Amino acid sequence: MAQCVTCGSELHPDRAKKYDYCMKPECQEKNLKGLTMVAVGVNKSAEQYLLLDEQTKDELASGKFADQRRGSFGTSVPTSQTGAPTPRPTRPRPAQHQPAEHKRAQHKRAQHEPALRRPAPARQAPKPWTKSQERLALLYNEQGRRPDEIASKLGLSTYTVTQIILGSRNRGKL
Repeated sequence: MAQCVTCGSELHPDRAKKYDYCMKPECQEKNLKGLTMVAVGVNKSAEQYLLLDEQTKDELASGKFADQRRGSFGTSVPTSQTGAPTPRPTRPRPAQHQPAEHKRAQHKRAQHEPALRRPAPARQAPKPWTKSQERLALLYNEQGRRPDEIASKLGLSTYTVTQIILGSRNRGKL
């Protein structure tokens, strides 16, 4: 029969399968060890929590929980054998200066091309409702009235009232 390592009392056979101490508060306090948990990102909406034991360590090391979006688990920068991140390859920068003949050619080309006009800024079409109708429609909407009720009160079409409400939602006023 198994015995408690702290007080020497007999352990129940089921408890002895996993633990070597009894359920007395003083034995629990002395022998109880916390569990180390690890969060594994399985998908965007949730993480999976696992007990960090030897099997989980081996699975993590083998890449079982690798992030398919990155191609590796953890950092996206590969590390060297010293543990320091290896520098990323840099792209060659374009030359900062242009030869004088290239600048002259650009200038000559610009002289012969017709001047391009910038298009005038687009004007917003006038709204088929007044500011006061808009304020009332939003007020009635906040009170829980339906667009068709609001339209009949303000003398507008249901479509127009819906446009007012959606427009204010898109601007962040609702």
